[in-house]
Amino acid sequence: MTQTEQAPEVQDTPLVPIDKVVALSKRRGFVYPNSEIYGGVAGIYDFGPLGVEFRNNIRRYWWWSMVQNHDNVVGIEGATITHPRVWEASGHVENFVDRLVDCKKCKRRFRIDHLAPENVEQNKCPNCGGELTEPRTFNLLMETYLGVVEGDRMKTYLRGEACQNIYLDYDNVLKSSRMQIPFGICQIGKAYRNEVTPGNFLFRQREFEQWDLQFFVHPNEMQKWFDYWKEFRFEWYKSIINHKDRLHFREHGPDELAHYAKQAYDIEYRTVLGWQEWEGIHWRQDWDLSRHSQYSGQDLSYTDPETKERYIPWIVETSGGVDRTFLNLLLDAYEEEPDPNGKEPRTVLRLHPMLAPVKVAVFPLQKNKEELTSTAKGIHKRLQRMMVSQYDEIGAIGRRYRRQDEIGTPYCVTVDFQTLEDQTVTVRERDKMTQERIAIDALPAYLLERVAWQ
Repeated sequence: MTQTEQAPEVQDTPLVPIDKVVALSKRRGFVYPNSEIYGGVAGIYDFGPLGVEFRNNIRRYWWWSMVQNHDNVVGIEGATITHPRVWEASGHVENFVDRLVDCKKCKRRFRIDHLAPENVEQNKCPNCGGELTEPRTFNLLMETYLGVVEGDRMKTYLRGEACQNIYLDYDNVLKSSRMQIPFGICQIGKAYRNEVTPGNFLFRQREFEQWDLQFFVHPNEMQKWFDYWKEFRFEWYKSIINHKDRLHFREHGPDELAHYAKQAYDIEYRTVLGWQEWEGIHWRQDWDLSRHSQYSGQDLSYTDPETKERYIPWIVETSGGVDRTFLNLLLDAYEEEPDPNGKEPRTVLRLHPMLAPVKVAVFPLQKNKEELTSTAKGIHKRLQRMMVSQYDEIGAIGRRYRRQDEIGTPYCVTVDFQTLEDQTVTVRERDKMTQERIAIDALPAYLLERVAWQ
């Protein structure tokens, strides 16, 4: 799929309750609660066999789009523990906080900025009407220690955001890759936040994965590149969802802007939670590199090789989440179709074929016919060298189709008795449920054209 192509339009459907996606995720092996046998840990999740494949596809497509297809963008992979001064320079030690209140009656905890003005003014719990405590400040950075000798250990932090590694490695990348401004550095990696009130499944977690682009520009070209990446990222998300009308920009108001920002936009997606941030596009000016220059004592300025002008580059940031993308794509794709015969509805994940965890499933029409099963297994082995394929011979064909629909598999291949005569198979498409006879030798190219990005 090229950048200008988009997933096919589908008729708008009701917003999906999160509990439906939570149940499907556990039942089919997308997401499991972490440490469930011990009661679980709020805000931390493990990803099962299908979840790993789905996440890998999401990551690969982002990397392919952002790094592989841009000559002026490179990637890094930074460590999740850094020198503690990094977080002083970034402002996280001082400013990365939530102000929280507790209800004295029902004991629920709320962020001040999430309460309605009347609840704050009346000091009243929105849940039970009880009295609220005085606000307390909680720092969201997770502390850890380097060293093994008590008293000699150094306190530092698990990184609260992935982008700081990019600033730390900016000068090394500049020198080792011979890049010139304008250029960008991308990273996908884990971040950690000591969320006091995690919730809504993968939407707000304590351990999560971010993707970031930091694009370094001359100050005079900031608006040009800000507009470029703003449009590029919006079109990227638009191309992988079904419900285009559920995606929009929200511009940050003057009171929301950071002191270094001239502009900031959130790409938001509408779910049952309302309009929620999916990715932020931020005008960061030279604040980050200037702060790290100041705190480290290292000169992070750039000298133009032609004009010899020396300056601190300004930065356009695009920052989103792998896990939030994972969740939004499931919510966007989940659909229950009523059965015309009054049986249980057909559950289908209308994931874009290139992102689906399983690309194709191969079935023999009957499992007790050796000539059918051996042919089907041979096709499966051939396909799995090129894409994720599943072989399934359990149950009626209709039930096998339903199982694959529920995990988003775009194509199912059935080996029947006609296959033994003319070496063709039936290929069934997930969304329209149309069927087509394809020669076995033509099958790999037929599927690759439809499931691989290009």
